[in-house]
Amino acid sequence: MSELSGKVAIVTGAGRNIGRAIALALADGGAAVTVVVRSNKAEADAVVKEIEAKGGKALAQLADIAEAKAVQAAADATLKQLGRIDCLINNAAIRREKNIGEMSHDDWREVMGVTLDGAFHCVKACLPGLKKSGGTIVNIGGMSAHIGSKDRAHVMAAKLGLVGFTRGLAHDLAAEKITVNCVVPGAIETARAKSAQTPAHHLTHGTITGERGKPEDVAAMVRFLCGPGARHLTGQTLHVNNGAYLGS
Repeated sequence: MSELSGKVAIVTGAGRNIGRAIALALADGGAAVTVVVRSNKAEADAVVKEIEAKGGKALAQLADIAEAKAVQAAADATLKQLGRIDCLINNAAIRREKNIGEMSHDDWREVMGVTLDGAFHCVKACLPGLKKSGGTIVNIGGMSAHIGSKDRAHVMAAKLGLVGFTRGLAHDLAAEKITVNCVVPGAIETARAKSAQTPAHHLTHGTITGERGKPEDVAAMVRFLCGPGARHLTGQTLHVNNGAYLGS
C-alpha cells in the first residue's frame, strides 16, 4: 500500500509545471487529488486523465483563488465527491515583472490577491477538513524572495509573506496536529511562453552541479511532507534548489 492511500489532496495551480508534477506525485503516492486551476479547464482535465489512467482518483475544479467564494466551492466539492481533505498545497501564484516606478497598486494587489490572499482563502476553506484529518499544508515559495531580483518587488513580498504565514500557521495549528511547511523551488526548468523573458535571478544563480531542477524534484519534497515520515516537520522552509543558493 502506498503511503498516501486513503488521503485526499487539493493542489492549486495544478494544470501545468510544478503544480501538475505535485498533483501527479501525490496521486502516485495513493492520494485522490483535486486539481484546481483558475481558468483552463482543459489543462485540469488532462491532469485528471493522467491520474485516472494510472488507476488513481481525481477531480478537476475551476476556481480563482483570489475569490473566497470560489475557493470554498472547490473545497466543498472535494468533501462531497472525495470525502475528506488531508493535504492542501498552495501552489498557485502570479509572477509578473514590473519596475516599482511603473507598478500601480492594481499591479501590486493582483499578485498579492492570488499568491498571499489566495493561500489564506484556501486555508480557511479547507481548515475544517484538515482539522478532522490532522492534515498537512504545504505553501510553495519562490527563489527570488530569498535572493532578490529586479522588477519583482510585489512577487518577492508575496512569496516571503508565505514564509511568515507558514510559521504562524504552524503555531496556530499545532494543537490540531496539522503540519505546515514551505517548499521553495530553485532554478526549475518549466514551460514558458515564447514571449516570456527569463527571470533575472535564473541568469545569476546556477546550481552546484550545473543542472537545473525539474518540477518532479519539487513534487518529491511535497510528497514527502504529506507522508507519515514528515510528521515531526512543521514551520520549516525547505529549499529545493541543488545549491543555487544556501537558504535558511
